[in-house]
Amino acid sequence: MATLARLQARSTCIGRQFYFRNSVVDVFRKKEYDAAVKIQSWFRGCQIRAYIRYLQRIVIVLQKWWRGYSARKHYQLIVKLAYHTMKMNTYNAMAVRIQKLWRGYRIRKYCFDYFYLKAYLRAVSETNDTIREALEEFADMKEREEKKADLEREEKQRDHRARKMHYLLSTKQIPGIYNSPFRKEPDPWELRLQKAKPLTHRRSQVKPTRSVQLSSWLACTSARSFPRSEFLPPIDRKQCQGPFRDIAEVLKQRYKPLEPTLRSEEPISELKAAREDFRRQEWTKNIHDNMISRLYCQHLTSSQSMENYIQKLDKFYKENKRRQKCKSEVKV
Repeated sequence: MATLARLQARSTCIGRQFYFRNSVVDVFRKKEYDAAVKIQSWFRGCQIRAYIRYLQRIVIVLQKWWRGYSARKHYQLIVKLAYHTMKMNTYNAMAVRIQKLWRGYRIRKYCFDYFYLKAYLRAVSETNDTIREALEEFADMKEREEKKADLEREEKQRDHRARKMHYLLSTKQIPGIYNSPFRKEPDPWELRLQKAKPLTHRRSQVKPTRSVQLSSWLACTSARSFPRSEFLPPIDRKQCQGPFRDIAEVLKQRYKPLEPTLRSEEPISELKAAREDFRRQEWTKNIHDNMISRLYCQHLTSSQSMENYIQKLDKFYKENKRRQKCKSEVKV
């Protein structure tokens, strides 16, 4: 009993000590937990990084082996192509050499003769020299002819000018402008004027003016105004050879009477009148539709009743019938 009494007396002190020790332990437990988490994270990080380095080394080894294998294959292919190209170039060079030797031998043996070609070229050069000399002579001759023609043309122009200026020739009473008394010798134009004859102008023939009138045109279109042959062709005349028409048919076509066209038979204002009539008919057709559509729009906008709309339509039809009756009475 004494022990129980002592324990009961110390129970409060034991509770306080238990609470204090538990609170202290909780603080140290949190620090230990944080330290354990940090150690675990560091260890796991080191483990993962070591594993990644291991995988990287393995991947590098695999890539190295594969790239070496593919590079060796590619190099073998390049060597094979280079060997084939070298072989083909060698064969082509050998074929070209053989063809060159054979073609040279064939040309020298069968197709080409050096001495014959030399003689031919000599003949061609001599012919070219001859033709060149002939062309030079022809060019000189043409140049001389052109100069001669120019001189003749200038001489004709001077003669024509002298004939036009013949009135400037000096006379016994009055010296001309080219024969000045202050000159020792007369001007060359004075001598040319003495040799030339005066220029005579041709009189222009006046053509009679023809008056174009409607009566003269109608007279010309008649059959009598066309020229007729004085003597008719003989009946037994032979037909001309070739694709020629009969003479009677040609004369009938030539002297056929005037036929008025459709434009001259119909009045000029016929088309205008037809257009006006068609426009009037279209206007009479469209007026009712326009009025009905206007009434229907008014009905929709003003939201009137259906009875008012029917009354308006009935009134409109009655007025239309009355107008038509009035028009028919007026026409009668």
